[in-house]
Amino acid sequence: MSKKHNFSAGPCILPQEVLKQASKAVLNFNNDDLSLIEISHRSKPFVEVMDNAIALVKELLEVPTAYSVLFLQGGASLEFLMVPFNLLRKGGKSAYTNTGTWAKKAIAEAKSMGEVEILGDSSDKNYNYIPKGYKIPTDVDYFHCTSNNTIYGTQMKDFPHCPTLMVCDMSSDIFSRKIDVSKFDLIYAGAQKNMGPAGTTLVIVKDEILGKTGRNIPTMLDYNTHISKGSMFNTPPVFPIYVSMLTLQWLKELGGVEAIEKINQEKADLLYGEIDRNPLFEGAANKDDRSNMNVTFLLTDESKEEQFNKMWNNAGINGLKGHRSVGGYRASMYNALPLESVQVLVDVMKKLEVN
Repeated sequence: MSKKHNFSAGPCILPQEVLKQASKAVLNFNNDDLSLIEISHRSKPFVEVMDNAIALVKELLEVPTAYSVLFLQGGASLEFLMVPFNLLRKGGKSAYTNTGTWAKKAIAEAKSMGEVEILGDSSDKNYNYIPKGYKIPTDVDYFHCTSNNTIYGTQMKDFPHCPTLMVCDMSSDIFSRKIDVSKFDLIYAGAQKNMGPAGTTLVIVKDEILGKTGRNIPTMLDYNTHISKGSMFNTPPVFPIYVSMLTLQWLKELGGVEAIEKINQEKADLLYGEIDRNPLFEGAANKDDRSNMNVTFLLTDESKEEQFNKMWNNAGINGLKGHRSVGGYRASMYNALPLESVQVLVDVMKKLEVN
């Protein structure tokens, strides 16, 4: 059976070799005649998985020694709450950019904990651009931004100078491009874009920023709890962490983040080039802020919609329909999506033009 060209926004495509190895582990892990998902999370084989996954994160992102790496649960949505619990002082204030649905949800959770100042807001144009030119005040406890917006197809190409703690939700573009972790105090990312299946969340946190809020933090929401227990305060999501480890190993063997960044740029250049060339299509996001992970675009002639939908479906393309907030189409091109799949989509777009 041929594999479809999977442009789904998440859960998303994973490398075929990772899926094959993971499927074998579900039946028989480490040749122990036990499934990966039925062994103890405190057994030596899984402790090694956890250690390897953490080590790969540190290696691929060049994480400084003063940071802890955690694999938690609850997705980025739980991090929306954990961040203010751990960083917002009693009577303090935080600052956020509002660049899309997930940023808006993060802001709502922070507002339940204290005062929030919105520094950049692109809701006036349906989040089709990244706000710029704002100055982060020195009297806020932390500044929070979202690096890539899956629904609207925008991405921060540069990060602002931050005189306070810098927090970033990198759920949909982590490991896709080089970043300087030392410029951030806390990074979090759901696994289900570039790392693994849904079910675990990566957190990279600078140790010295914790424990200074003066508030009582529920045990499960305290980053220090999970640091002290090596991400095993409660039973960790064994399978998603294992698949994340395999995916990070795949990325390392490919040449690391620097290598995949070049491939991702090739994919983005190919698709955006066709969108800009072909009179039947137009991009939904501001050109300067276009995401390399999630390409949002529209048909200029709606009478072609039925024909185009039939053509890309017949070409074996999956997950191309745009989010209802934007409409049109969204091609999510995460690390594991091959350049060949993007070429198939571009070829379909070219055929539509001449039909």
